Amino acid sequence: MRLFGSITALATPFTAAGELDIPAWQRLLHAQLEAGTQAVVVAGSTGEAAALVDEEYDQLLRIAVETCRGRVPVLAGTGQSNTAKTIRFNRRVAALGADAALVVTPPYVRPTQNGLLAHFRAVADEGGLPVVLYNVPGRTGCDMLPETTGALAAHPGIIGVKEARPEAERMQALLAFRSEEFSVLSGDDPTAARAMLAGADGLVSVASNVVPQAMRRLCDLARGGDAAAAAALNAALAELFRFLSIEPNPIPLKALLALDGIGHGLRLPLQPLSSAHSAQAERLHAAISELEQRSRVAAA
Repeated sequence: MRLFGSITALATPFTAAGELDIPAWQRLLHAQLEAGTQAVVVAGSTGEAAALVDEEYDQLLRIAVETCRGRVPVLAGTGQSNTAKTIRFNRRVAALGADAALVVTPPYVRPTQNGLLAHFRAVADEGGLPVVLYNVPGRTGCDMLPETTGALAAHPGIIGVKEARPEAERMQALLAFRSEEFSVLSGDDPTAARAMLAGADGLVSVASNVVPQAMRRLCDLARGGDAAAAAALNAALAELFRFLSIEPNPIPLKALLALDGIGHGLRLPLQPLSSAHSAQAERLHAAISELEQRSRVAAA
């Protein structure tokens, strides 16, 4: 399995009562498939994985696997702060049909680089699924350095990295390890076009929850080397990218999804979008609907 292109880190929709909104989840999955999204991630940080109980996680993953089987890969977010727990989690999602595991650097415990090497090798050896490394130091307190990623890229059970640091120098260092067996993926929407123009394989995106067609188009343009067209589309998406970070992810994203009738909020300790930003959300919602339509026409 090779990962590339537009990959959506799916949000988890809830009902007004705070339960899983399964019809909304199914609509979100079908919208992604119809727009040409090339893989999906279930229960990553955008999916509020930390707020899900085991039964909910399993239900979301089963539905995603049933919906996407034979069409696009389904990745499951499984990273834990403990190696043994991560291995057990990987085995569980493998039994549920996930195609790969997206495994974040262990949050909060701040392992050394040697600790990261041992952790990810053990997970890949014993977890029963291909592993995609995930580096997002702003959330975990741990930064996996390029040389560590390079050492892990040689492992046959490790098939890629999602790098959420935005610096061009970080991406350039990682691209040295890219191969047919190891995909280098951006995890930062605003800088993803630049990364793909430089040679990255694709993007694990938050924005593609609400603009899947535009993000697929952006990936196609950037991966195809059309720098001018990619820059123009990236500029059209820039306000959305800024809005999605105006409060912690996925708060702004879920405000936009709610305007599409997909979900009704978040789980504590996350709170709904501040009222000061609600007018911007409504204005953006109308603008991105037009952008999706233009992207659909351009791709036709």
